[in-house]
Amino acid sequence: QVQLVESGGGLVQAGGSLRLSCTASGRTFSSYAMAWFRQAPGKEREFVACISWSGSSIDYADSVKGRFTISRDNAKNTVYLQMNSLKPEDTAVYYCAGGPYVSRRRLRYDNWGQGTQVTVSS
Repeated sequence: QVQLVESGGGLVQAGGSLRLSCTASGRTFSSYAMAWFRQAPGKEREFVACISWSGSSIDYADSVKGRFTISRDNAKNTVYLQMNSLKPEDTAVYYCAGGPYVSRRRLRYDNWGQGTQVTVSS
């Protein structure tokens, strides 16, 4: 089992940037695919970005492509989400997730963090 802890959320104006971090405990992090999902009030949790264990495979939701960048540092057991050109519609609780397979599907991930709030003001 891998425990995940997100950080870096906060309040930012539209057009601004934030970098989220997700640090994992456990020896298996480097073999895990990692992903970011988000959930806005009253909406379902949705896929944002994912990265394979090696970093060679990366995918983004169309809504964030070109603005967000996912990366990982296996030596630090950490995955990042750099968010630029933020929009009010990016406001949500952001969750990191880990699992054995890189995928856009929530059910592919069996380890989840507690979430970090991102609020973008207009």
